[in-house]
Amino acid sequence: MLASELRLGGARPLLLEKEAGPSGYSRALGLHVRSIEVMDQRGLLDRFLTRGQQYRVGGFFAGLGPTWPEGLDTAHSYVLGIPQTVTEELLAEHARETGVEIRHGHELTGLAQDAEGVTAEFADGTRLRARWLVGCDGGRSTVRALAGIGFPGLPARHETLIAEVRIGIPWEEVVAVMTEVRKTQLRFGAMPLGDGFFRVVVPAAGLSGDRSAPTLDELRERLLAVGGNDFGVHEARRLARFGDGTRQAERYREGRVLLAGDAAHVHPPTGGQGLNLGVQDAFNLGWKLAAEVRGQAPEGLLDTYHSERHPVAAAVLDNTRAQMELMSEEPGARAVRRLVAELMDFEEVNRHLIGKITAVDIRYACGGEGEHPLVGRRLRDVPLKEGRLYEAARTGRGLLLDRTGTLAAEGWEDRVDRVVGADGADGADGADGAADAGAEDGAKAGAGDPLAGAPAALLRPDGHVVWVGDDPAELRARLERWFGAPAAP
Repeated sequence: MLASELRLGGARPLLLEKEAGPSGYSRALGLHVRSIEVMDQRGLLDRFLTRGQQYRVGGFFAGLGPTWPEGLDTAHSYVLGIPQTVTEELLAEHARETGVEIRHGHELTGLAQDAEGVTAEFADGTRLRARWLVGCDGGRSTVRALAGIGFPGLPARHETLIAEVRIGIPWEEVVAVMTEVRKTQLRFGAMPLGDGFFRVVVPAAGLSGDRSAPTLDELRERLLAVGGNDFGVHEARRLARFGDGTRQAERYREGRVLLAGDAAHVHPPTGGQGLNLGVQDAFNLGWKLAAEVRGQAPEGLLDTYHSERHPVAAAVLDNTRAQMELMSEEPGARAVRRLVAELMDFEEVNRHLIGKITAVDIRYACGGEGEHPLVGRRLRDVPLKEGRLYEAARTGRGLLLDRTGTLAAEGWEDRVDRVVGADGADGADGADGAADAGAEDGAKAGAGDPLAGAPAALLRPDGHVVWVGDDPAELRARLERWFGAPAAP
């Protein structure tokens, strides 16, 4: 995702992957609302909708919430079930289409940086030189370690086994066991993956210490101990364990080295937020780093990557910790869970907590006091006089939505597109090919035009609003703040 954004912004990225090819298994199983919007903003959503399944069901916050909330501020009010393997396939396809070179079998073993760039050394002895290096290499990031960036956090207290296996009993029998066990133990269950394999999760007996992969016998033993049935599991293609520890990089940048995704933060998988958080890191960083490479970034723009995304990940760490507590078997935790379950019957509470999971509640510090409420927030898809907002965003440039017909981004035409007159209709049509569920709820979500009373708005390439008003002088100041100095006449 990051490589594609950099390429869209005019940089020439090289993507280096340690593995010889795709892993073949999926840690993540879906995209939340903000990631779905990101795909729409880059013209990719049709591909994802074709390969995925839309869901509007409850239970995404610690298994609580009776229904999917009404009124989310989006034209895509659903979760898209899609295996990580497919997400990786589609994003790699997109990257290659934009001109990104991807090299497999390149394991980073060393790096050194100076004022002009970074030299990377690989296991085969080769070296490469670049102006910037971004580590997207996971929770045990080599880049993070080599850059000397601290990774403080809380250790795991519980561990869960996860496997992709075949089962040897009827699915109806598995469902019956799950229904009974999940009355008290929520870290237990199985789900079909659609290819004859099933994902199975069960609490481990304790902390392993070295996080080594469990054996198939250990999985059987734990299924018997917790559920009284080992499901006849056999032919494992993946066996792993994960803990509920949380860690976050002290800083997302060290000189010319940056971090994104799990290299910058790790947390339990509750709520399915990890892959989404990484995609959204990339969406925030890509246009900023590309502007830096082009020599058009205003002072301090690249540092806003840390100042904006570090608090977002910290909030995800908090909500995953809270969810793990709510899923505990301890009597006190069970009592709190019952109370939170009652609160989630209120639509406002349900919408608030799902807003955290789906990342539609994020607001960056893009303005000063007294700014319009939209400033700092991403704008949901809205109809324009020609097409939709998210269609207009596919250039990867900034957008000036001008309802006055009198404003201009003169001097920034190479970085900012001008759209005259938004339609102002309630909600927005769904993405091309989107099912009615998403589009229909988009209209409900809007409760009217989000730009009502706003004569004009300036959006960054990631869709976040950085100015609302009609004063040309204020507009120029905000253009310079986010897009650098104007081009020479």
